[in-house]
Amino acid sequence: MANKSKFQAIRGTRDLLPPETALWNHVEETAHAVFDTFGFSEIRPPIFEPTELLARAVGGETDIVSKEMYTFEDRAGGLPDPGEMSPDGFLNEIRRAMNSGQLANDAAVIAQLEFQLENYNLRSDSERARLIWMYFVRGLRLGDSISLRPEATASVCRAYIEHNMQQLPQPVKLYYMGPMFRRERPQKGRYRQFYQIGAEVLGGGDAPAIDAEVIEMVMTFFDRVGLSGIELDINSIGHNAPDCRPAYVEKLKAALEKAKDKLGADSQRRIETNPLRVLDSKLEHEQPIIATLPRIADHLCAECAAHYASVKRQLELRGVFFKENWRLVRGLDYYMRTTFEITAKGLGSQNAVCGGGRYDGLVELLGGLPTKGIGFAIGEDRLILSLQESGKGAAPHGRDVYIAWMGERAYATAVRAAKDLRNAGFSVELPPTESKFGKALERADKLGSRYALILGDNEVSEGSWTLKTLADGTQRKFTEPELLEFLTSVKVSGERL
Repeated sequence: MANKSKFQAIRGTRDLLPPETALWNHVEETAHAVFDTFGFSEIRPPIFEPTELLARAVGGETDIVSKEMYTFEDRAGGLPDPGEMSPDGFLNEIRRAMNSGQLANDAAVIAQLEFQLENYNLRSDSERARLIWMYFVRGLRLGDSISLRPEATASVCRAYIEHNMQQLPQPVKLYYMGPMFRRERPQKGRYRQFYQIGAEVLGGGDAPAIDAEVIEMVMTFFDRVGLSGIELDINSIGHNAPDCRPAYVEKLKAALEKAKDKLGADSQRRIETNPLRVLDSKLEHEQPIIATLPRIADHLCAECAAHYASVKRQLELRGVFFKENWRLVRGLDYYMRTTFEITAKGLGSQNAVCGGGRYDGLVELLGGLPTKGIGFAIGEDRLILSLQESGKGAAPHGRDVYIAWMGERAYATAVRAAKDLRNAGFSVELPPTESKFGKALERADKLGSRYALILGDNEVSEGSWTLKTLADGTQRKFTEPELLEFLTSVKVSGERL
């Protein structure tokens, strides 16, 4: 007998299994509850978007776009196989598909096909001509380039524009949660399919109180889920006026040029492409150099300096503790003013669980009207890991009640009891087949059940049901209404059933 293939999750992905999924659900339910109290509504964008949208929003020169995105061609279904017809026949089929709207009408594609046929004698029946033709055709782009989302801010901004959400009362406050995708090297807390919880405020003004409330909301969320040892870092990166960030970048670039020979290859490259990213360097030998570089807080224009000072006052008013971190930057032009990052224990050097900031130019960059914006994204995988390593993982989720039934008469009653208890919100295990009393209790214990409801012929005849507390073995008799009343009272008292 042939060996069957052993399938495993693709490297960089993993299955989330119980009881761990109970903690994931707790975290997400807490996000729903907290964000709702701040007036945010949920949005669920698709997991893939036009590649161009993501390249514009994330930055075409970033590693995310140039190296890490999962990108593929969305070639229309029903197109002919070029190997099944003559070159001229295939060319006619492509023209037909374009005329009917099945393919985007792209004159350049037709011109390339015609050029190949006229100049390389590919109409011949030779094997060489056929191979050249197939190689060329398969290299053509006959569909849109789409990518799995590496983050969700671009999707939210696209939805804001597409659905005319600027017509709604401003600002529009949205949050999301779900999987993101990056082809990066898997490591602790990092996966190729990972999960984010995030929020965006779009439209309205750029009052410092908005920035402070967004930060207050995410800190409230972390407090509610029990994440300990967190630290909030904030900074301002000014804006793109000549007397603000661009002037600082020139001073930073000049200082970096003087120390260029002492920097690593990545930092040397960034001096020309994006000097701000040098401040992110984690290389140990670069730290003394970075410590001497000009600080952006000392080079803000008067308006940005006032905005930053007001954000700090607003955070103090809300009782939100923070630390200023002059190295906390964002490298793309549409980011401006407030940036923040939240770190947690138990994650090693890659200890950030949340990053955010203001991006007042992004919606305009994506084709919308000039729109203020600020948001954040939480790395849910890292958050879960930090909670687990601090001992805050959810307790194994057992059953509230295991129904141990014996006899055909008892089974009908057991089915009704299970339905009533489930309707009242209790977790119930109803075994599909009868088993001996000892075996039933053994299985109830393995499932982590709090109680075993024992139903046999005597209990059904007398209308007196036996409830056994598995932790201490005590038993009590209840009528059906009394049983439901007792279990409900325990649940209301806050004790886990």
